[in-house]
Amino acid sequence: MLTPSIFGESLWDDLFEFPELRDLDRAERKLYGHHADRLMKTDVREEEDHYEVDIDLPGFAKDEISLELNEGYLTVSAAKGLDKSNDKKGKFLRQERYAGAMQRSFYVGEDLTEEDVKASFKHGVLTLILPKKEEKKLPEKKTIQIEG
Repeated sequence: MLTPSIFGESLWDDLFEFPELRDLDRAERKLYGHHADRLMKTDVREEEDHYEVDIDLPGFAKDEISLELNEGYLTVSAAKGLDKSNDKKGKFLRQERYAGAMQRSFYVGEDLTEEDVKASFKHGVLTLILPKKEEKKLPEKKTIQIEG
């Protein structure tokens, strides 16, 4: 049976969620509520001379995102805090935006340096350009003759 798309992918999980199961992934749900697992979606495309990685980071500003390259792993981190200022516009009846952090790591190889990675952030999408490095050629096998 197909469910209408307005219910999302986890209609049955949402309906039949029991309290003891609900607490298992509470840490992942703090950022952006119940469906936080759908964030930081990533697309990787291979081009002739580079890889292009697009990562969805909706609601984040450029200064809330950081990239780190360490021992061949590229880690993308995003942290968001709520503005706690008490403005005089009224009180919240419902607030669904949360503060929190998330990160994701990709193995890009030991030969890549920080200067090689090009990054841009536009309309909530972080785009990374990772050049392809030539693979180191292994030395050719040489046969040793056995005397006797």
